[in-house]
Amino acid sequence: MKYNINMKLKTLNKLPFIIVMCVAVIATSCKKNLTPEGQLTTASVYKDFNNYKPVLAKLYTAFALSGQQGPAGNPDVAGIDEGFSNYLRELFNMQELTTDEAQIVWNDGTVHNLHDMTWNSQNEFIRAMYDRIFYEIALDNEFIRQTTDAQLSKNGITGNNLVLAKQYRAEARFLRALAYYHAIDLYGSVPFVTENDEVGVFFPKQKSRAELFAYVESELKAIDGDLGNPRFEYGRADKAAAWTLLAKLYLNAQVYTGTGHYTEAVTYASKVIAAGYTLEPNFKNLFLADNNTSNEIIFPIESDGTHTQGYGGMTYLIHASVGGKMDPAAFGINGGWAGLRTTPQYVSLFSDVTGNTDKRALFFTDGQNLDINDEYTFTDGYAIQKFRNVTSAGVKGSDATGNFPDTDFPMFRLADVYLIYAEAVLRGGAGGDPATALSYVNKVRTRAYAGSTAGNITQGELTLPFMLNERGRELLFEMQRRTDLIRFGKFTGDSYLWQWKGGVKGGTSVSSNLNIMPIPSTDIINNPTLVQNPGYK
Repeated sequence: MKYNINMKLKTLNKLPFIIVMCVAVIATSCKKNLTPEGQLTTASVYKDFNNYKPVLAKLYTAFALSGQQGPAGNPDVAGIDEGFSNYLRELFNMQELTTDEAQIVWNDGTVHNLHDMTWNSQNEFIRAMYDRIFYEIALDNEFIRQTTDAQLSKNGITGNNLVLAKQYRAEARFLRALAYYHAIDLYGSVPFVTENDEVGVFFPKQKSRAELFAYVESELKAIDGDLGNPRFEYGRADKAAAWTLLAKLYLNAQVYTGTGHYTEAVTYASKVIAAGYTLEPNFKNLFLADNNTSNEIIFPIESDGTHTQGYGGMTYLIHASVGGKMDPAAFGINGGWAGLRTTPQYVSLFSDVTGNTDKRALFFTDGQNLDINDEYTFTDGYAIQKFRNVTSAGVKGSDATGNFPDTDFPMFRLADVYLIYAEAVLRGGAGGDPATALSYVNKVRTRAYAGSTAGNITQGELTLPFMLNERGRELLFEMQRRTDLIRFGKFTGDSYLWQWKGGVKGGTSVSSNLNIMPIPSTDIINNPTLVQNPGYK
């Protein structure tokens, strides 16, 4: 069985997560008291060490699943379609639909405002992402609260169980840091809550983006000694996952704090690179149903067609990409949703769109127009055939219905870290070497060209504009693009236009305040201490 940490949904549903189910506890204030089911209480659960790993599993699965029942019917977050509320699905919408990489056909609610860049604080998808982040933080806080040294001693956790409990706690702190990282990146200044805050009615105060940056940095450094060594168990947070998140944090520090930390980005990227990961020889295999066997993936969000069923995450990403003349069976699914395709500006990153040279050009063009003349027509825009629910041997995933995939999402992988190192060196990071940076970029490109050096570049060609384009080619649909465009000053304004940016077919300049998402109006109303981000009401 592929899953190590994640447990079956029916098992998860028996655990007392209701103690932190009210998202309002951490985003504003809780409007009602929640009581445990049956005789289970927090005290009784944490007295039995056998419960610790299943509870930890919930913290991981909250990134992949949308509720307690699966695939739908008992959502974690109320007020929105359960499939829409999934963490990965909304992270994709925030990071990809807002850019040149993805355009969506559907007209659900205000989803088109994302690509058109006409959103406001009432956008339900921006609110769903915000709620998901703080739901994850609430889960993590409660686990961390119950696994302090004092609580572990009180519950009689000793010996090897004590060692494991401390590791589990470090993993929970990593997951919380990851959620806060997404909050920093998307929303800037947000309410701040940790395990030191009591569960109950209160109004969390905002911390600035720089303060949150410092907090995430300190957390990731503090847990280093308690996390497992790299690849100790697939799917779980280890030292390399924390180092990768630090490298990403430091690469974007100029945006988040006004001060560059490129030397630190070089340092932590180097630590990951030295940790024993290797590039997957076949690029396409990274996005198949058996990608859990890859030595390139540092930290995944796992999917299992039998045990993690839902309409977000990889179910969304695979089904929504398939339409037109595309054959769903080739993707291991029972049908396409005809939703996602890309813009001609993204296509132009490749000199050869056939994929015969650079294998990352994963375009489906048969019956598809290059231009998006109509935002609501799937055949306008090239389709993307990157993620599939079939193995490298061509075997369909485990779900017999073809609804739910086994394909994991590679949240962190080695190629990204190679590119982080190279960009940080170009931006002046000390301790890095330009020749080494070039070698890392050419490793990525050699793999992209199926082992050929035909696509390799020279030292003079390794520039910052090249790095933005290379990240686009390598990391398509991997929920990086918005962050990258902002870091390079290409997201807002008119220095880079793509079709339907600003709601105009040819693209138009948009205000720089869109570099940060608004705090949802629901939370502004519920928490009178919050201050809205500039440019939003």
